Amino acid sequence: MRNLMFSSVLLLLMTPFNGLTTTAVTPASIQQLLPQSMLVGSGRLSYLFWDIYDAYLYAPHGNYQPSKPCALRLSYLRDLNGADIADRTIEEMRLQGIKDELLLADWHSQMKAIIPNVQAGTELIGFYTDEGYTLFYHDNRNIGEIKNTAFSQSFFRIWLGQQTSEPQLRQALLGQ
Repeated sequence: MRNLMFSSVLLLLMTPFNGLTTTAVTPASIQQLLPQSMLVGSGRLSYLFWDIYDAYLYAPHGNYQPSKPCALRLSYLRDLNGADIADRTIEEMRLQGIKDELLLADWHSQMKAIIPNVQAGTELIGFYTDEGYTLFYHDNRNIGEIKNTAFSQSFFRIWLGQQTSEPQLRQALLGQ
């Protein structure tokens, strides 16, 4: 019985949280860069007993299409070091199949220069642009960009690709 209860609690923690209460307001930077954007879906990333962030996917008219403009907003629920976020991002890109270590090292360097340390309540937004680049915003302020379509595709696949390490979060973000 105890193992069943523990398994139930663990399953609840791993299940994406839909219906997040802050989804009603689209941040100004998303409205500006993605006119007519609407929420596609949302979910929560938890690891064991720690809630890491709430994630929100926006697309024009709420219609997400790979390789089309979109925005991914992460609202952090705990303090994290920016370099650790960059490290984890590169690790996830490796899981997506990127094998070129020189390219990954270049992307890692760029991300470490862009991604700030975050505290609970911090929001980071990644925009996938018409040109296939990624713009990064911190609390609605532009903090950098990476002008590389391969980076952008790999970056957004972390959450939205079929090979994601978090398939339940992917489904929640895609509104499935």
